[in-house]
Amino acid sequence: MPPTPRFDVVVVGGGIVGLATAYEVARSGRSVAVLEREPRLANHQTGNNSGVIHSGLYYAPGSFKARLAVAGCAETVAFCREHDLPHEITGKLVVATEPEELPRLAELSRRGDANGVPNRELDQAGMREHEPHVRGIAALYVPSTGITDYRAIAEKLGELVVKEGGEVHLGRAVRRIVRRAADVVARTEDGDLLGTQVVVCAGLRCDEVAKAAGADPDIRIIPFRGEYSGFGDRAAALVKGLIYPVPDPAFPFLGVHATRGIDGHVHAGPNAVLALAREGYSWGAIKPREFLETITYPGMLRIARRHWRYGFGEMHRSLSRKAMVTQIQRMLPEVQAADLHPAGAGVRAQAVKPDGTLVDDFLFVEQGRVDGSAGPPAVLHVLNAPSPAATAALPIGREIVARLGRP
Repeated sequence: MPPTPRFDVVVVGGGIVGLATAYEVARSGRSVAVLEREPRLANHQTGNNSGVIHSGLYYAPGSFKARLAVAGCAETVAFCREHDLPHEITGKLVVATEPEELPRLAELSRRGDANGVPNRELDQAGMREHEPHVRGIAALYVPSTGITDYRAIAEKLGELVVKEGGEVHLGRAVRRIVRRAADVVARTEDGDLLGTQVVVCAGLRCDEVAKAAGADPDIRIIPFRGEYSGFGDRAAALVKGLIYPVPDPAFPFLGVHATRGIDGHVHAGPNAVLALAREGYSWGAIKPREFLETITYPGMLRIARRHWRYGFGEMHRSLSRKAMVTQIQRMLPEVQAADLHPAGAGVRAQAVKPDGTLVDDFLFVEQGRVDGSAGPPAVLHVLNAPSPAATAALPIGREIVARLGRP
């Protein structure tokens, strides 16, 4: 029997964060293998988002999100230029449509200034210079925001990992992670891999993998599906770039926004409805056991009690094209229901605490050596990496590798 393959680092998860981490490991001269359960890289959150390169405007100063998104915005553009990947710096408008949104718009400007994100306040005439068909009472213009194809970036990272001597294994789901005195075993149905260290970037399954490694993540991943509506040609002509609402600070979602993607098509969304399975990309994708686990989780029950009105509003927009267009018309009044068609969906892996708190920042949990000895972590879990994780993937990879240290 051949010896079990051994690597300095084994990365679980072939989304953009896992691949950026593996690339950083490989560039440092260490051996690395990526284990992805799907037959293709970037099959879930990475490959099903709006494609926006976020500027770092929204996030609390000093947070992981703020620091890593601002760095990631510039690095994503530089990476695309270096490797001739599709991208465009479009800028975006954040539009206030009601007077009560103006203080929140001012707070966004303050955060942008604190995070080093250029932004400019615009009146109605100023916003229409950028988007002639938009309606609002004031807006912020953020020039550094752009668009790209994150699946293309992830696939390029996978190529670079292999070029640097690493390995990428598709269709290999990790069932268990076992810490030992000198290494960590990643058990799959197709055999084990040994790593001096293991990094888990498992997205929608990260809490399950954490438990399979003997960790107590103290969160549950709640899957929220975000559905997109495509614009027909008439409505698409009304949108030049990116048009966002002022987000509600009570939720980690940015609201229904209009985006002209890198392929030229315009879409609006996403909404945020509870998915009926971890990979529940439609109402017909149901896994009863997973759905039961979600709706009986204490944190989810608390969210439902506090925000049931919001949840029903999101469901209504999911099921009613008329309700969806009403939301879009707040900023783009000329769009009609007949202009909309389904344009795919993504599922966000949202970490929720037992008390119902939605984890807003990136969340890392480390497991030490099984014998309790001091030193770098044996296993590092990435337990919350929602938007802007795709934008921030390259600096997140560096952050993770810095936490791994040098064994």
